Amino acid sequence: MAFYTIGVLLTAGYTMTEQEGVIKFQLDFTRQSVLQPSDTVEISSWRTVMLQLGMLGQTPLRYDNYGFGNISQRCGSGNQFIISGTQTGGIQAMTAADYALVTSCEPTRNYIAAVGETKPSSEAMTHGQLYQIDSSINFVIHAHCPQIWQQASSLLLPQTSAEVPYGTVAMAGEVARLFRETDVLQQGVFTMAGHEDGVVAFGASASEAAGRVINCYARALSR
Repeated sequence: MAFYTIGVLLTAGYTMTEQEGVIKFQLDFTRQSVLQPSDTVEISSWRTVMLQLGMLGQTPLRYDNYGFGNISQRCGSGNQFIISGTQTGGIQAMTAADYALVTSCEPTRNYIAAVGETKPSSEAMTHGQLYQIDSSINFVIHAHCPQIWQQASSLLLPQTSAEVPYGTVAMAGEVARLFRETDVLQQGVFTMAGHEDGVVAFGASASEAAGRVINCYARALSR
């Protein structure tokens, strides 16, 4: 078992060009094969959909060629969840080895415990917060969609503060604030004002979460 302490980038100089894919939480990671192909069939199918829509992936034309976007699903009746591994955006066909199982997420401690053959996405803290906030959430997609992100206000989408970086304790707190102060639970979509093109959709099922972000995309294109 290895314990990684990753510096949290909460500096005043944060900008929307912040490097993608940097893990900012304390990660207690055990490298071990725990996921079977059958565990990741559904999540991989929907990841392919997001990849084909350009909302997830890796390309030299975007974000300095760092992988972007991630996807997760609740595992069992508790708050454990399967999530795509960090910097796996360039993989066309994911296998079980490309996902991690998050066994514990404690936003107030900036702490995540995970097991798998790859480390969890740098956005695992945000996913974990969502699963803890509402037990009806079983699937989360963090997409990158310029059209939705740029028109978040006109689409009346809840937004996290522009001063808050992704993958941090502060972002987890912002997500909780949205649930207290906005209709985000009903909409199932919000944008990250301080994370370029960042859009998060969630739902009781994979099709519901994906349908919500795709519907927002269509609305944005029609404007």
